[in-house]
Formats: sequence, C-alpha cells, structure tokens
Amino acid sequence: MNGFIGEYEATLDAKGRFLLPAGFKKQLPEEAGSQFVINRGFEKCLTLYPMKSWDPIFSELGKLNDFDPKVREFRRYFLNGATVLELDSAGRLLVPPNLKEHAGLEKDIVLVAAMNKIEIWDKDKYQKFFESFSPEAFSQLAQQVMTAGSQPGNQH
Repeated sequence: MNGFIGEYEATLDAKGRFLLPAGFKKQLPEEAGSQFVINRGFEKCLTLYPMKSWDPIFSELGKLNDFDPKVREFRRYFLNGATVLELDSAGRLLVPPNLKEHAGLEKDIVLVAAMNKIEIWDKDKYQKFFESFSPEAFSQLAQQVMTAGSQPGNQH
C-alpha cells in the first residue's frame, strides 16, 4: 500500500510531543526510516510527511520557474515552518511551537490519513469541520471530484 488509512486520537504533552499511533507506525514502509517533515496544511491543520513522501514534493518545488511571482509566493507559504522531525526513542514527535500555534493545537489532537501524508488537527476543530458538512454536500462534492476526469474532452 502506498499511503495511510485511518484516524487516531492522540494527546500533546506539556512540551508539544505526541506519540505516533501504532496504527500509522505499522503502515510505514520499512525503508521510510524515522524522519518526517511537518508543515502547515492547506486548512488550519498540520501535515506530516514521511521523508519518502516529502522528497518528491520538494524536488517538484525545485523545478518550478523561480521567475514567476506566484511560484515564489507559493513556495514561501508552503515551506513556511516546514521542519524535519525524528521519532525519539519513545516513538514521539515534537510539534514546533510556531506550527502548534498555527493549527491551534492545545492538548487533544486527531491524526488523519491523507493518502501519502498524515494531517494533524485540533480535535474540536476537526469535529466542527465535519459537523458543518452535510451528507448531501459530501455527495455533491464526491460527484464533482470523482467524475471530473470522465467529462467529455478530459483525458486520463
């Protein structure tokens, strides 16, 4: 499997560390090692990439046209706060204070599989996100996203 599946709750300790859930540890490929990159997500969450998933993204960023102001702006925002983390001997990761503040993480967090990465949310914000999204809205979103490639003129 190339990616993660699952949703796990965890707790930040006083220093901002959390235990990487065993469910995610089991899904890490052996060659993934113990290094990760954490950075801001597209919403008010954090994104945790195993180094193996981060490297191709970083490589693609390097190929973008540096003369394009939108590229520079995107890179600045996307890389703002990106930090290399390593699991400690107890299997914990330390969330940098600036990223912890950005996502509003206090104590109770939720780690959510997002294909080749893991999103880290404040538990209350995560619950509110889903409470504000109706099953009907989800159905419409699914139709838009999953049928976009099958529209006339779209090539796979």
